[in-house]
Amino acid sequence: MPGHTENEITIAAPLDLVWEMTNDVENWPDLFSEYASAEILSRDGDTVTFRLTMHPDDDGTVWSWVSERTADRDALTVRARRVETGPFAHMDIHWTYTDTPRGVRMRWVQDFAMKPDAPVDDAWMTGNINRNSRVQLALIRDRVEQAARERRTAAAAADQPGKGTLPCTTP
Repeated sequence: MPGHTENEITIAAPLDLVWEMTNDVENWPDLFSEYASAEILSRDGDTVTFRLTMHPDDDGTVWSWVSERTADRDALTVRARRVETGPFAHMDIHWTYTDTPRGVRMRWVQDFAMKPDAPVDDAWMTGNINRNSRVQLALIRDRVEQAARERRTAAAAADQPGKGTLPCTTP
């Protein structure tokens, strides 16, 4: 049976900020803990093709692959797929964003299948993706919520002209 996972988290931050930060692929190494680099290969409208490279695993292996994702801001969805599938027969990810009274619920649904000669099977990868998704979602939530706090602080400071500055007098 192919692999299927569903994971979600609610982020207490404005929808625009959540969308901006989670769709800024170039900065994913600052948002996710698992990526060492993200290289944009091409853009075509709302579709971006990019290479992700992970930090070395416990054996020192560096995993890298090319993915393509299409963001639909109006529908608050993103569809992604691996172009270079590696050990996967296929890997498709659907992101959805829902604005709620508690914040933005971001949900990841991943459908995949491992190749017959992959070092692990679909069941093992399902467990691995579920464990890792919970870690990454919590990290993303924390980083986006921190950015929201910093923006609120900066906006509050901007609303208080002259605070922290010397008075200006003209002779």
